[in-house]
Formats: sequence, C-alpha cells, structure tokens
Amino acid sequence: MRAGGRVPAILYGRNVKPENVELNAKEVEDLMHHSSSETILLDLAVRGEKEVKHLALVQDVQHHPLSGRVIHMDLHQVAENEKVTVSVPVETVGDAAGAKEGGILEHVLFKIRVRGLPKDLPGVVEVDVSHLNIGQAVHLGEIKLPPGCEAVGDKGIPVIALAAPITEAQEAAALEAATAPLAEPEMLKEKKEEGEEAAAEAGKPGEKPAKGAAPAAKPGEKAAEKAPEKAEKPEKKK
Repeated sequence: MRAGGRVPAILYGRNVKPENVELNAKEVEDLMHHSSSETILLDLAVRGEKEVKHLALVQDVQHHPLSGRVIHMDLHQVAENEKVTVSVPVETVGDAAGAKEGGILEHVLFKIRVRGLPKDLPGVVEVDVSHLNIGQAVHLGEIKLPPGCEAVGDKGIPVIALAAPITEAQEAAALEAATAPLAEPEMLKEKKEEGEEAAAEAGKPGEKPAKGAAPAAKPGEKAAEKAPEKAEKPEKKK
C-alpha cells in the first residue's frame, strides 16, 4: 500500500464504527508540510458503496524513523457542535526583558491541552514573553486562547519561565556532585556471646562430644549411676 503511494489510517469516534481507510500519500505530505502542527481538522470523503463525509481530527501521526515520511495516521471523527480536547504546541513570541541580564528562557510545557469546538481549536498557542524578568513565569491560566476555547489543567502551572543564570560556582558544585564517587556502605557484623556460641555448638545434632565429656544417653535408656568409690581399709591398731 505504501509502495503504491497510499498511507494506511484508522478512523474511529463516538458516532462511527472503527474502519481502516487509505489516504493519498502526496496529499498527506502536502498537508503536513503546510501545517504548523499535527493538530489538523480534516474534511474526509470516504468512498465505498456510497461516499460518506466525516469531520475528523488528526489524533496521532507515525513517521518513518529514517525518511520522516508519514506511515500511519489515527483520525478521530468529531461532530461540529461537539467540544473536544486536544494537545496543542506552545511557541514563544518576543524577547524576554530579563534575557538582557543573562536570564534563561525555559519551556516548562511544550504542549498544553485545549478544549473547544473543532472549528475554534488553534493549531499553535503563541505566548508573549517580552514582559518576563528573571524569576517570573507565564502560567496556564494567563495564556490567551481563541474565543470558545479553554485550557485544561491546573491554571497555576507555569508554562514558560525565565530562570536566573547559573554562576560558575554553582556549575562547579553541580559537576562535583555528579562526579563524586558513591560512599561504600559499612558492613555491620553481629558478635555472639561465647556462652551462646558454645551452647549452639553443643546442641548441633550429629557432632561428636568434646574430649573427656560423658557420652549422651540414648533415648529410652537410663543414665548409668555413678559407681561408689572403693572404701579404704581400716588401719590396724598396735
């Protein structure tokens, strides 16, 4: 299919049964080339026994890892009067005021989620950063969106921030911390009391008794009584 100039895709949605479709590869490449993002609203005409028209959002695009060509697309069928939520890329506009003092512009979020009608959804969200000084940020709730659209998520999350420059001392400290060898954990050894060790050794089955010790009595046998010592002979009286 791809060799014949076609791109496989799947069309799905709430009001349509999932079906596999084929797209013209040249039309897809031209569409992606002239779009600022992959959040694209399409008018589809699916030809079968009869032609059926759909309004669909490009939900996902898979590219070839070497050539970059589109090899598969996911298309989400939507209704004109139904609000949908999509991820839209964020781009900055202008030069931050604090950048002249060495501030570093940081993208905390490269994409934000926007909800609205399909016709109102922007392809890219542009954020003006010209007023930012060191230590300041643009939060999600401060971003201006087209009428009928709203940002989804915590409005206090920073999207773009201007961080203070890193000093040489901080950079050296970070490098030293990253290259420092890890401390070896200490091996703790438990010491046993001599009496406990001796008792444990004596209680082990199958070991020979110590030299000079009386053999242990077998089960069911009585220990032999100690024989009385031989009485000494009385001395003869003169």
